[in-house]
Amino acid sequence: MSHVPSWGVVATIRATAKDILNFAAHHLDLGAHRVFVYLDEDEPEARSALKRHPKCRVILTDDAYWRRRRKERGRPDGHQHRQVVNATHCYQRDPQVDWLLHADVDEFLLPGVSLQSQLAALAPTTGSARVRPMEALQSDPDDPPPDGQLWCKSFDVPLRARRERTIRTYPTFGTHLNGGFVSHVAGKILVRTGRENIVIRIHNAFVNNEKDTTLADLPDCKLIHLHAPSWEDWQSRYRYRLERGSYRPDLKGAAGYCSAAMTMHDLFSMLEQRGGLTALQEFYQEVCVATPALRTRLDRYGNLHAVTLDLDSKRARHFPKAA
Repeated sequence: MSHVPSWGVVATIRATAKDILNFAAHHLDLGAHRVFVYLDEDEPEARSALKRHPKCRVILTDDAYWRRRRKERGRPDGHQHRQVVNATHCYQRDPQVDWLLHADVDEFLLPGVSLQSQLAALAPTTGSARVRPMEALQSDPDDPPPDGQLWCKSFDVPLRARRERTIRTYPTFGTHLNGGFVSHVAGKILVRTGRENIVIRIHNAFVNNEKDTTLADLPDCKLIHLHAPSWEDWQSRYRYRLERGSYRPDLKGAAGYCSAAMTMHDLFSMLEQRGGLTALQEFYQEVCVATPALRTRLDRYGNLHAVTLDLDSKRARHFPKAA
């Protein structure tokens, strides 16, 4: 009988107990053998619930933790740096799985068929496997989807088609968007465990300081990213993302392959200067709300998807005392 590969997920998280447990429960429900949560900030309710679950491991990254990990240097300033240190630490200390996914608390795997079977079908020489993202849209309050359903958007992988279709789909802002996404298009990776000299970064694995060349795609698995699921949620994270996160000045976005495009940092800074909150709302309305017009344009290219995550039920099933 052939070996059925096991898999797990590691995340560095600062979030509410509900969001932390939703993330863990979703992946446990898919068949994760281990869920590793590195708490970037303590959340006692979530920490207690995770400790009680036999497949979860929770690590509080307090000052003592960082003194052990990095001695004199202590806690890294950047959240991205802390993610890399924690994911690599998890990988190196034997995560008890054959494959380890590095993800964020707002990212949820969605395999079309069993993830184990997809991993089993990979060549033995494949060291990491990429899962492409789909970005969740806010429901249109005037035309909502059925209860429990999310509208999500995807993008075309070939760069030329992606560029042309993005501009048609988002007539005002498409020039500056990579695939129409506000967040990353790189997706996340599962890394085969048991290899030497591995560093797990945000979107790639590095072997001996070189990007892993044995990477394969998992076309029958997506990563649902709840990056901007509502205007209120987006605004609550916007300033941090603009200054230090996914909209920070050094990230090129669509500007990396199109001279006419602005970086997300420059685009949002310009909108704020020209029209303040109203201009940001206009951007959000065109790009992030599942209006009938946007759904029609997305559907024309096969980039509209109806998704049901049912996170409340999963959380109640796996963490009944905390639900």
